[in-house]
Amino acid sequence: MKKSWRTSLLVSASLAALALGVSGATANDKLVELSKSNDNWIMTGKTYHANNYSPNTQINTDNVKQLRQAWSFSTGLLHGHEGTPLVVDGVMYVHTSFPNNTFALDLNDPGRIIWQHKPKQDPAARSVACCDLVNRGLAYWPGDGDVKPLILKTQLDGHVVALDAKTGEERWKIENSDIKVGSTLTIAPYVIKDLVLVGSSGAELGVRGYVTAYDVKTGEQKWRKYATGPDGDVGIGDNFNKANPHYGQKGLGTGTWEGDAWKIGGGTNWGWYAYDPDLELFYYGSGNPAPWNETMRPGDNKWTMTIWGRDADTGMAKFGYQKTPHDEWDYAGVNVMMLSEQKDKSGKMRKLLTHPDRNGIVYTLDREDGTLISANKLDDTVNWVKTVDLKTGLPVRDPEFSTRMDHKATDICPSAMGYHNQGHDSYDPEKQLFFMGINHICMDWEPFMLPYRAGQFFVGATLWMYPGPKGDRQGYEGLGQIKAYNAITGEYKWEKMERFSVWGGTMSTAGNLVFYGTLDGFLKARDSRSGELLWKAKLPSGSIGHPMTFEHNGTQFVSIMYGVGGWPGVGLVFDLQDPTAGLGAVGAFKNLQNYTQMGGGVAVFSLDGKGPYDDVTVGEWKGGKG
Repeated sequence: MKKSWRTSLLVSASLAALALGVSGATANDKLVELSKSNDNWIMTGKTYHANNYSPNTQINTDNVKQLRQAWSFSTGLLHGHEGTPLVVDGVMYVHTSFPNNTFALDLNDPGRIIWQHKPKQDPAARSVACCDLVNRGLAYWPGDGDVKPLILKTQLDGHVVALDAKTGEERWKIENSDIKVGSTLTIAPYVIKDLVLVGSSGAELGVRGYVTAYDVKTGEQKWRKYATGPDGDVGIGDNFNKANPHYGQKGLGTGTWEGDAWKIGGGTNWGWYAYDPDLELFYYGSGNPAPWNETMRPGDNKWTMTIWGRDADTGMAKFGYQKTPHDEWDYAGVNVMMLSEQKDKSGKMRKLLTHPDRNGIVYTLDREDGTLISANKLDDTVNWVKTVDLKTGLPVRDPEFSTRMDHKATDICPSAMGYHNQGHDSYDPEKQLFFMGINHICMDWEPFMLPYRAGQFFVGATLWMYPGPKGDRQGYEGLGQIKAYNAITGEYKWEKMERFSVWGGTMSTAGNLVFYGTLDGFLKARDSRSGELLWKAKLPSGSIGHPMTFEHNGTQFVSIMYGVGGWPGVGLVFDLQDPTAGLGAVGAFKNLQNYTQMGGGVAVFSLDGKGPYDDVTVGEWKGGKG
């Protein structure tokens, strides 16, 4: 791990400050309190429950048609803009695609940039990025008596950076990932206590995945845990999976691989985290094994494709549930983890974790011990699996859709993009409904053999993608859905089709609304009770981010990042024509170019467009004599 000169100068002073500073629990308490306010959106998912839910009712089903744009901000960059801005105490923090610029905007006058951080990165990072040059967001640490509040960011070239939240000045910078072996960073950092958690990217290049905790004040590495390898590396102790030993316990991070294949076995995590401060456990998913060609890696390939519950202080795993043993389809399991407290079918109140997976199954687990509660199909067209055995946790496969060598498998549903991908979804605790943005894409798959070369793509499959059975396969539309799901009953209250994937996810509110962006460039609002489309507004470019909301000076605003790209837009942003290019995305989304073009930024809406510039003197230059 390399540190900048600034880090080493700060380490001694910061370590001394640790002895005098407040406890980590206090940092958590500050974040919890800030997240309760309608004025703030302080972390991805809004709260540690990662539910993308706002109790604000100022904008509701009765008046949502009055939403108009209040202001906007262009980042000046192309490529995909995933994630969402943060809002803390009247300041909006905006991130971008590569080169990962950061902007701080004063909500009283957002036309003026308070500060901007524009890093100089190794351009070689672009060539090893899997699926566009995206970044999924920022993190905020509230500071203590010794160290001022920080904004944490990741860079595509593998660095993690801490910035002074008030000035944008760089406080420390460390190298988390080595782009020479194809390891990049696209994940949003995640703050717990005085730690910042960071995942990794690059499974498509044979990168061995890990999650790392750094001291948020100094950048010092506190622990690192891998998805594959010896138990010590993975963080598996005597009590791992104690409640569910049939999930597997010791020795499997090497024993379920042939030889040393685990060393280049993937399992990166570039998605989202959630955290339960009471249990002091955080949750995330590890991704696909490498290579995609299943013939080259016999065994269950643990612990890729796994839902993890880990101790935040030590990184040790309390449980790990592998959803897709010996994955054959790139069903990378990094998707959102949403936490809720609900009564199960027997009437027992439980702490739950709900996770819509790439493999087309939405899982609900008891987040205290990892016990599987339910595993239902995201759509009835999922066909690689017949059902999931709740006792064993194992999927019952349909061999017709296997991807073995010397065989072209056809009409596999979902495609490698999954029926759900990186979108951050929402949960309404009053309605006990999850609102999920869905892909509706199937594929043909033909594997081939290839050698591992560090820093080069290590996939071993050619893919053709197209709309699922409910879409228009001739017109290449009907590639997405949005659904309202009850995790206890397993029922869908409503579902609606979309022209393209609902890639970015959803945000729900107590105003009986669910908001989401579309790849063809709309921000939409539906009645969360019925799914009825109530309002939409055209954005300058397609959206792959998820909406958020905040209140400022008594006015509720809804905001979303726009900027088409990501995996579904990779053909458009890189001008690719081969339908199998972009790991199969180009063919599926060949019509996207007819609806949107590139351009990144943030759009902000309010009722009747009320905003800071209603007062025409705001932001005006006060100098001069005329």
